[in-house]
This record gives sequence, C-alpha cells and structure tokens, in this order.
Amino acid sequence: MRRRATSRFARTTLVLAVASALAAAGLAACGDSSGGSSPAPTATVTVTPTPSASPSPTTAPTATPQPATTISLYFLRGGKLGSAQRRVPQTTMPATAALKALLTGPTAAEQAAGLTSAVPTGVRLLGLSIDGTTARVDLPGRFVAGGSDLSWQERVAQVVYTLTRFPTIRAVDITLAGGLVEIAPGSDLGLILAKQSRADWRAFEPAIFVETPGVGAVLSSPFALNGTASVFEGSFAARLVDAAGHSLVRRQVQAFAGAPGRGRFRTTVSFSTTAQSGALIVYSQSMEDGSRQNEVRIPVTFSSD
Repeated sequence: MRRRATSRFARTTLVLAVASALAAAGLAACGDSSGGSSPAPTATVTVTPTPSASPSPTTAPTATPQPATTISLYFLRGGKLGSAQRRVPQTTMPATAALKALLTGPTAAEQAAGLTSAVPTGVRLLGLSIDGTTARVDLPGRFVAGGSDLSWQERVAQVVYTLTRFPTIRAVDITLAGGLVEIAPGSDLGLILAKQSRADWRAFEPAIFVETPGVGAVLSSPFALNGTASVFEGSFAARLVDAAGHSLVRRQVQAFAGAPGRGRFRTTVSFSTTAQSGALIVYSQSMEDGSRQNEVRIPVTFSSD
C-alpha cells in the first residue's frame, strides 16, 4: 500500500509540474508585464522588402521672368555726358519712366562708375506729353534753383539727351511749374528752355561718347557699340575685359569723321566668356608717345543666356 501511494503521489506531482509549465508558457505568450520571469524566446522571422520605385524628384517651381524695358539715361562724367542703361518693369510710357529715373539721379553703382548729375535732388516730373516729334516737359522751379548758367545747361542737356534717345523725339520744350515760374530779365535761361535738340548741346559730348552700351548694360554676344567721337582721324580702341582684367576682345573703331569734327561710329563686337561681369574700355592713343587719352571705363555684366 505504501508503495502504491508513493507512485500515485509522484504521478500527481508530475502532472502538476507539467500544467504549471504550460501555464507559465501561456502567460509569457500573452506578454505578462508583472515583472516576472523573462518571456520565452520567440522565433525570428526575416522579411525581405520588395524594392519600390524611387519617388520622382520634386521640381521647384521656376519663377517666371517679368517683362522688362531697357532705358538709357544721360548723366555727367567729368562735366561731359555719360550714359547708363537700366532695366525697368515693362511700361507703355518708357519716356516718362526714363525721365523720372533721370531726375532721381544715378544709383550707387553708377556713381561708382564716375557718373554724377547736375539736377538738384528732390526734382519731380510734373508732366510729360509728346506732340509730334517734340516732347513737352513740365518741371518744378527747383529744377533751376541755385544754379549758374553752366549748371542750367548741364541739366537741360541731360534731359534733352535722355528724351531724344527715343527715335520719335527730335526736340524738347521745358516749362517750369506750368509756366508760373518767372525768369529774370536778361537771363539766358528762357532761351535754353525753349525747343531744344541735340545739335544745341554737342559741346557736352566727350571726345569718345559711347551711347551704348552704357554703364550697367547686360551684354550678350554680339553687342552693338555706337556713339560719336572727335579724335585724331576718328580712330580709337575698344577693349572688353572680364572682372579680373583679362582681355576678351580688342577692336579698333573708326568714326565717320575725325577731329576737329565729330563723327558717328557703329560696330558690332563678338566675345566669349564664362565671367559674370567686366568692363568696356575705350580710349584714343597719343601720336607722340602712344599713351592713352580720353579713356572711359564702362562697367557691364554678361548675359548668361
């Protein structure tokens, strides 16, 4: 009897142990978080991802360039006329835009290139109309304030050249505050405000007068080089250099007439460069020692197109 009891007890103990083990395994499988024994290790399954097509690169929106108009402005360089070129938002009234820009004066970059203005600060355009080939300009009395005969002439020359740069304008009439400003008797001011053309102001053209390109021009190849000159035999040199001073092209330019007369010149210049900016340098050479004379340096940028 004792042996049978012992055997039955052993079998009961074995059953309880197996049940206990199975229960523990079940708790582990359920993720017991009571801080008990560590869960039984689980099988590791390796999944190989299926390659997917690379997403298309996102293309940044391209800004649409705004239409622009190039205007030419005539300032002073050493008491003589010098041109600048600016790009302004496209307008149906380019003459008005040009004159307003002229009255505002040269930009910092244009000043760095040696350009100044005889027009007093604060002068604003009161009105501009075009009658046939004549531009009628109304300016405030401040336009002639505090000036000498020479400074008045410089101011008028700037206005006349800026407006007659447009092919349909041949002459300019200037009034002051609608004609309300009185001009002192005996003053030459009244005469120089009357109908004026470029022929009245040739004395303000420098020996080599480059009208295009002007300071700040954006050049692409080829570009037009034109203006007037009054130099020996009408011949002078033009060099295009990059910002580092490396020569891109040199051209001998011939005007239609030589000094003491004045002749017009026009030629096209081709070049190639990866530089972003540079300068056009024009000069005549002394017949005695070959030194440069009448040198003018015109900063430009190069088009990336």
